[in-house]
Amino acid sequence: MSVVHRTCPLCEAVCGLKITVDDAGHVTDVRGDREDPFSKGYICPKGASLGRLDEDPDRLRAPLVRDGDGWREVSWPEAFAAVERGLAAVPGPARAIYLGNPSAHTMAGALYGGAVIRSLGTRSVFSASTADQMPKHVSCGLMFGDPLAIPVPDLDRTDYLLMLGANPLESNGSLCTAPDFPGRLKAIRKRGGRLVVVDPRRTRTADLADEHVFVRPGTDAYLLAGIAHTLFAERLVTVNAPVNGLAEVEGAVADFTAEVAARACGVPADVIVRLARELAAAPSAAVYARIGTCTAEFGTITQWLVDVLNVLTGNLDRPGGAMFARPATEGAKRRKPYQTGRWHSRVRGLPEANGELPVATLADEIETPGEGQVRALITIAGNPVLSAPNGARLDRAFRGLEFMVSVDPYLNETTRHADVILPPPRMLNSGHFDFALLGFAVRNYVRYSPPALPLDGAPPETEILARLAMIASGQGADADPALLDELILDGMLRKAGDAAELRAALDGSSGAELRLDAMLRLGPYGEWAGGELSLRKLRENPHGIDLGALEPRLPGNLATASGRVELAPAGIVADLVRLRARLSAEIPEFLLIGRRHLRSNNSWLHNVGPLVGGTNRCTLQINPADVARLGLGQEAVVRSAKGELTVPLEPTDTIMPGVVSLPHGWGHAGSSQAVAAKNAGVNANVLTDEDVIDPLSGNAVFNGVPVILTTR
Repeated sequence: MSVVHRTCPLCEAVCGLKITVDDAGHVTDVRGDREDPFSKGYICPKGASLGRLDEDPDRLRAPLVRDGDGWREVSWPEAFAAVERGLAAVPGPARAIYLGNPSAHTMAGALYGGAVIRSLGTRSVFSASTADQMPKHVSCGLMFGDPLAIPVPDLDRTDYLLMLGANPLESNGSLCTAPDFPGRLKAIRKRGGRLVVVDPRRTRTADLADEHVFVRPGTDAYLLAGIAHTLFAERLVTVNAPVNGLAEVEGAVADFTAEVAARACGVPADVIVRLARELAAAPSAAVYARIGTCTAEFGTITQWLVDVLNVLTGNLDRPGGAMFARPATEGAKRRKPYQTGRWHSRVRGLPEANGELPVATLADEIETPGEGQVRALITIAGNPVLSAPNGARLDRAFRGLEFMVSVDPYLNETTRHADVILPPPRMLNSGHFDFALLGFAVRNYVRYSPPALPLDGAPPETEILARLAMIASGQGADADPALLDELILDGMLRKAGDAAELRAALDGSSGAELRLDAMLRLGPYGEWAGGELSLRKLRENPHGIDLGALEPRLPGNLATASGRVELAPAGIVADLVRLRARLSAEIPEFLLIGRRHLRSNNSWLHNVGPLVGGTNRCTLQINPADVARLGLGQEAVVRSAKGELTVPLEPTDTIMPGVVSLPHGWGHAGSSQAVAAKNAGVNANVLTDEDVIDPLSGNAVFNGVPVILTTR
């Protein structure tokens, strides 16, 4: 037996794990790492099941190449040669790539995903970001100049937390990296603070709060605008950050009185006014909103208003408010105007954001003939057939591709359309570092997990993606992937000094580790910046290193051309016309929203037996009054503008009348994954509409979808 310490890669909480492995490489025990200074031993059911997931018998162990209607296992050289032939037959502009959520949880995705994109020679780049958090990136890009400069609630010091559309007791947090999120919320109340949760459902998080406020799905922007209006009207505004556009914001929300907002969002006007007063009066406060507000028709406006409120109450960039992390691998900021719409999609003319197009238009780009039609696709750790809007259409569209290659451990609803599947090795065979997630941490912290087990002949995932990049750039399947690492390192080190001398000082047993070492040494705590961090230092501290509480970072953290917070971006203010116009729209009889489960994560944890069952079921939650009013039985037919499903009902008074909730990521009927197929559920994205998006970010709309319910 041996014990390894590792960061859990299954969600955004970055919890430390203590894993016991026997001599055969079998995981016998997984516990929380009590010596991790950030997670302090916290573990959730997903982390406890990491061994079962890592050793899933349905994981692919060798590359697959399509052979007629079936599959054939091949060697890695044969697989890469097949990829080379397939990509060579399709010119760059006709290629596309989709990166799924798990790619943000791997070193391979963080370090090599960009290289694959650049090598493809295409602007048809898609990811799970436009099915999740793109509104936050766009609003922060426009306000702070950097789409990754996302302020997070200083959970450990705040006196008041207003939370909208988030359920961290199930999700473990998102765009807010906080292991033991439940414990941190309880601590707010224990020290005399106040927690208010706004959600169409009384979630487990809402049950923990001092107050739960029901809100009509998709209308959070009205609630926040009403709070902002009240702050101005009652002269409660306090601004401590360097800002431009304060007067413009006051004018922009002038007609969103509490009464107007109440009619739209269903929250009483007196509650809206009280929330504004409480935010202004609290010694410190933070507003935090997540996926329920991002995956909505006014997602970018909502995310903008979140940080407008943090500014107006004097809580941006101060202890106990909304603050910016300082991750160990952060590079220097370049001041330049943040832009979206630098190019547009071929068919619908939708603007890019952060270098990618909305996944809601991927099917259009595949199905529509003409110059630039997508004919070849790479998917990396993604299952858009289940996770993208109108997934049934994507399922059909993928059949018409000339070539498709997937980097994925499973034969699933998406990869079954591929011509080549390249399975990454087990998680314990790979090193782990959270490049993205530590940029949203509620406490500065760093940890590296080296590979816990040796590879058994398969290449590491980093090499798989590096070879894909080499093939896509025309260098061939036999090109040395180390050349890519050296090219990237040389460009990085030349900016810092004598590249040859710095390169000789680097430590690491792989290209990925060498690049990580360079980023650590050049980062704000690094050896080459007057600190002491390096890869060697992290190896010496396998439980992680606490880098201290969040500290004020403005104006130095701003990348806007003005060097100030741009409080009233023109594009967002202009979109308020759309928000005003929606005030007169008829409210549908039922609105569909999503739902998270603690023992699940999108579509990729449904093949682990211990995580399926109990509350982790694919049911339609509905208020009992609606069941009685419609005379429904144990199931109902749910219809939308795009499709219909027959779903088992779960009556509960925890959901508002007129709202129904279906979890995301199910629909595994006929899957080759045994456990998932046995607990198939239905694909909620048969009902969602790819034609309805948040126009500023291109994000898909999964919350507030109009539906009709009938008996069978």
